[in-house]
Amino acid sequence: MKTVPKMLALGLVEPVVFGLILFLAAGTFDYWQAWVFLVVFAVSGWVPSIYLMRTNPVALERRMRGGPTAETRTTQKIVMGSSWLSLAGMFAVSALDHRFGWSSVPTALCLIGDVLVAVGLSVMMLVVIQNSHAAATVRVEAGQKVISTGFYGMVRHPMYTGNVIMMVGIPLALGSYWGLVFVIPGVIVLAFRIRDEEKLLRQELDGYREYTQKVRYRLVPAVW
Repeated sequence: MKTVPKMLALGLVEPVVFGLILFLAAGTFDYWQAWVFLVVFAVSGWVPSIYLMRTNPVALERRMRGGPTAETRTTQKIVMGSSWLSLAGMFAVSALDHRFGWSSVPTALCLIGDVLVAVGLSVMMLVVIQNSHAAATVRVEAGQKVISTGFYGMVRHPMYTGNVIMMVGIPLALGSYWGLVFVIPGVIVLAFRIRDEEKLLRQELDGYREYTQKVRYRLVPAVW
């Protein structure tokens, strides 16, 4: 599939799938937090994708080529499948929280959650702009070089840092404290992904071992 049709398809499919999970679990369309979240998620993904489509379509194509079936390593297939299940659980529990009123998140905090979602997605896309080899799958490609500036000067996996920011924002944006429970397994899954990915990078990417000595932290500065 060519880049433009694929981008359009993914740009529409993801919000629709997320919306189905949210509104079915909530049992109603009267869920303003879900509507705002879906708009924020869609726009935050579309704008940088359009920019990449115009400036670096190859990088965008790499970014869109993801999911458990796209992974070549068995560990990563399991990790990605677990990650998707955790995300689906986060959506479902957050929507059920809205349906049954398990928790009450102030409007201001919901909007802060939307900001976190936008920031997380923006960081992930800015990483792709900075490093055209940053892909949704774990692999080393011909001509790939170590990037040690920008976000990569702070942590070794800034795309996953953006992912964590987004994960924290999603339940808050959806008006749920209970959905935050899924941040824990989500981060654990990312930690497994990072450790396995770094094994590959140390073996196949020239200069990566030296880079790990320069940038100590993998995901969160001064933490891990």
